[in-house]
Amino acid sequence: MVMGKALIPPSGGDIESINLREALEERYLAYALSTIMHRALPDARDGLKPVHRRILYAMRQLRLDPNTGFKKSARVVGDVIGKYHPHGDQSVYDALVRLAQDFAVRFPLVDGQGNFGNIDGDGAAAMRYTEARMTEVAALLLEGIDENAVDFRETYDGEEREPIVLPGNFPNLLANGSSGIAVGMATSIPPHNVAEICDAALLLIKQPDAPVEELVKHIQGPDFPTGGLIVESRSSILESYRTGRGGFRVRARWHVEDQGRGTYLIVVTEIPYQVQKSRLIEKLAELVQTRRVPLLADVRDESTEDVRIVLEPRARTVDAALLMESLFKMSDLESRISLNMNVLSKGVVPKVMSLGEVLREWLDHRREVLLRRSEFRLDQIRRRLEILGGYIIAYLNLDEVIRIIREEDEPKAELMRTFELTDVQAEAILNMRLRSLRKLEEMELRREHANLSEEMAQIEALLASEPKQWQTIAWQIGEIRKTFGPETPLGKRRSGFADAPEHDVADIQQSMIEREPITVIVSEKGWIRALKGHVSDFATLTFKTDDQLKIALHAETTDKLLVFSTGGKFYTLGADKLPGGRGHGEPIRLMVDMENDQDIVTVFVHKPGRKLLLASTEGRGFVVPETEVIANTRKGKQVLNVDGTEEAKLCVEAAGDLVAVIGENRKFLIFPLEQIPEMTRGKGVRLQRYKDGGPADIRVFTRADGLTWVDSSGRNYTRTAEELKDFIAERGQAGRLPPDRFPKSNSFGTPPL
Repeated sequence: MVMGKALIPPSGGDIESINLREALEERYLAYALSTIMHRALPDARDGLKPVHRRILYAMRQLRLDPNTGFKKSARVVGDVIGKYHPHGDQSVYDALVRLAQDFAVRFPLVDGQGNFGNIDGDGAAAMRYTEARMTEVAALLLEGIDENAVDFRETYDGEEREPIVLPGNFPNLLANGSSGIAVGMATSIPPHNVAEICDAALLLIKQPDAPVEELVKHIQGPDFPTGGLIVESRSSILESYRTGRGGFRVRARWHVEDQGRGTYLIVVTEIPYQVQKSRLIEKLAELVQTRRVPLLADVRDESTEDVRIVLEPRARTVDAALLMESLFKMSDLESRISLNMNVLSKGVVPKVMSLGEVLREWLDHRREVLLRRSEFRLDQIRRRLEILGGYIIAYLNLDEVIRIIREEDEPKAELMRTFELTDVQAEAILNMRLRSLRKLEEMELRREHANLSEEMAQIEALLASEPKQWQTIAWQIGEIRKTFGPETPLGKRRSGFADAPEHDVADIQQSMIEREPITVIVSEKGWIRALKGHVSDFATLTFKTDDQLKIALHAETTDKLLVFSTGGKFYTLGADKLPGGRGHGEPIRLMVDMENDQDIVTVFVHKPGRKLLLASTEGRGFVVPETEVIANTRKGKQVLNVDGTEEAKLCVEAAGDLVAVIGENRKFLIFPLEQIPEMTRGKGVRLQRYKDGGPADIRVFTRADGLTWVDSSGRNYTRTAEELKDFIAERGQAGRLPPDRFPKSNSFGTPPL
């Protein structure tokens, strides 16, 4: 084309204008349909995609039956791409290799000889080095293909014919599963146990309307060639099979090997389906090197033909179940196998089917194959009976038949006229060899005639009776179950079922934190930091200007810290996420969403099972279980309700049966702890009555141990319940002046929680 000039078509042809959108839609739709129909989705009847069907048919044509010798894989691939499947040879070989891998296919269709890859992910040898033949399963899929069991069509070049679908005397779709990605749709069907499939199919023959709930009693779930444990709930499995969509959580199978002296090793013997062992080992080794799972010290691959992955815990005190839970979260030792039973119904319509629909599609196909093979056999019997009738006439008139053949110019026409024979009978007599005359005995001919007549009557009765047809199909399915039953090495169930241990997410997260001692420092202005180790000398600590030490406590990196604010809220901090001790730390209010007008009452290490006594500046409070104050978000958890000028003031451990309260007005009161209600949120009840001010300090103690306080000089004083009986009263009273030697600071010297 020259700029400014019209485009001139070559050789004087015409230019046809085409709407671009319509052209793209038409071509893309053709591509999409081709991908769906002829590449990605399996046929519900034989469970095969075109490439697999063509591989098996080509092997059949090469007479690579299970009891014959092997032939080079390159020979098979050459026939497939030359006659039936005009695609790349490597893609066809890859498909053939997968059909031979017993770790990829539950019931292999190809018997391979040579290097066909391994579970580590190593590829197979080149096709010129490997050999192949069909397995018994493949032979079952092809059984009856020469008996007009299925329709054939022309191949891509019109020179050959290929089956549209295989007879499928094996429930291949569910037994071996399938996966593929088409245009706008995909399929993912895990493998199952054949004996269970057969039991469900037999139930469906007896009860055509059997619900999925009944079928799932037989088909418990997938059965993977690599074993493993399915930890999905029964309700989830049932829903997946009912809708045709869902998934299954599969975990590695493991056990503990005792090494003596309290030490042990964890040995993984089965890994989830389609997980490459070499990549799994690499991932586990990375977790060890980066210390993302501190409980794990080492990983070794001691596998031979069987999988054996050895995991060494960091210490003998490590909980094996908790270690495995953390590895399930962090690696492919647990994977999710999706279920999307999107298949071609009748080989034409893509459809997501339920378990019952998939089985029904296979059973209906088996009935159609039975009818077609029966009709084929019936035609063979009829033709043979016709020929036998001619043979009997020829035997009874042998001399005359020989004379006609020797003397007549047109013996065929004369035979037909003389003995009232059909064209087929006359042709059969004329084609008979002389050596066959010795076999031409009336008894033999009549015996064969009677046997074939009896067989014909049976087949006609079969074709006329649907119950007899299903009875025959049930017998065929029963034979498959015998061959691949649970007592056979190939048919034995490999995947087990288990309930996933309900470990707390927090426990698993903690197991991923390396446990180290720290000292938590909180300043008066709310800055927090963590020093390594348990420090006892705080004189050398530095703070910002006008700031000083408020709280110092010993903890470990696996601990949770609870922060109680004057707004009555609790916040949760992970000790492993605290800033280091080199600087001044960070403000707590930036680590959580604490309001600017609120301050910190206390910070302490969370201890599950403990109870806390909370009190406000108005002297109101209640008891709360410590597990109820854990906050899962930055916003914290409101526990003690305060309003106006009221603020949260105190938080102490509620361990005992008596409560001692000292007010800012220096009034002292003791009352039973049982008079304070246990709540999860609220304002609480009045603990002590004041004219002015509020509570200065609180302590909960046991009547048997008495009350202890610490004065400003660090001296301990203990008073028994008998000595304090004058101070014991009902909750909510004003109280009286404290006992002798009680600190002027109005504080019990309460140690941190």
